[in-house]
Amino acid sequence: MLDRSTGTIAHRRFTDLPELIQPDDVLILNASRVIPARLRGVRAHGGPAELLVVEQRADGDWLALGHPGGKLKVGRTVAIGPDSTVEITGILGGGLRRIRFVGALDGAATLARYGLAPLPPYIHHTPNASDRERYQTVYAEHDGSIAAPTAGLHFTTALLDQIRGRGTAVVTLDLHVGIGTFKPVRVEDLAQHPMHAERFAISADVARAINERHGAGGRRWAVGTTTVRALETVADAAGRIAAGAGETQLFIRPPYVFRAVDALVTNFHLPRSTLLMLVAAFGGYEMVMQAYREAIRERYRFYSYGDAMAIL
Repeated sequence: MLDRSTGTIAHRRFTDLPELIQPDDVLILNASRVIPARLRGVRAHGGPAELLVVEQRADGDWLALGHPGGKLKVGRTVAIGPDSTVEITGILGGGLRRIRFVGALDGAATLARYGLAPLPPYIHHTPNASDRERYQTVYAEHDGSIAAPTAGLHFTTALLDQIRGRGTAVVTLDLHVGIGTFKPVRVEDLAQHPMHAERFAISADVARAINERHGAGGRRWAVGTTTVRALETVADAAGRIAAGAGETQLFIRPPYVFRAVDALVTNFHLPRSTLLMLVAAFGGYEMVMQAYREAIRERYRFYSYGDAMAIL
């Protein structure tokens, strides 16, 4: 735990979180559900191919990352199964391809039948059926993400019930995690980093609950950097949340001034990631770097299934 007001660092267990959250506060979760977005198939000439399906477009085509990229040219096909074939219909920037499902199964049906959990590349086992549920938060509800909002993986239903039992409001929004969340920063001028758009939705009831709690003096706890980006996208200058749905390309980095978040629960992130830059903006660069040095010294786990940090 990092206290921004004092710069102090404390080592706590995640089950201690209810002690840190006050009854007047509001806890805000990202309820986006991870889709089985990884597809493996065979190219027309027999070679293997893999697609990471990102999202469906309004025109019915889908966006996907493909491997091997040099072989997946426009017009070529990948057989996912006897009833599902993908055709490459366009080459976009950043490794993205536009694809179309041309077999008997459409995209959603193909993912349901053949899709694998899009586990991060540092998890080396082949995704299996159990990963479809293990790589989800317990409150995941609406399909759309290609990576889990990992800060939420620490919560159990019992812990959430305990937090609610203390009087804290617990609400959910959606920000569907796409490649923009984890694409590394490769430019020196941060203003030149392309943030891919990600879809979000915040209901009127959720916006009202957040605004009422904050108006009464309660703190707004965001679980995960994706939750922060959704809230900051729709907050006005006074920090009031507006309900709505759309896409966000907001890239939060120092010296960003936060309007909609008072406390953050987040995992430990990779260098040169937009996630770490958001955390550094929220916690203060020097304090966050000190916390990271402490975490490394204490052998905390990083990445998706790693440990978490609360920043107050």
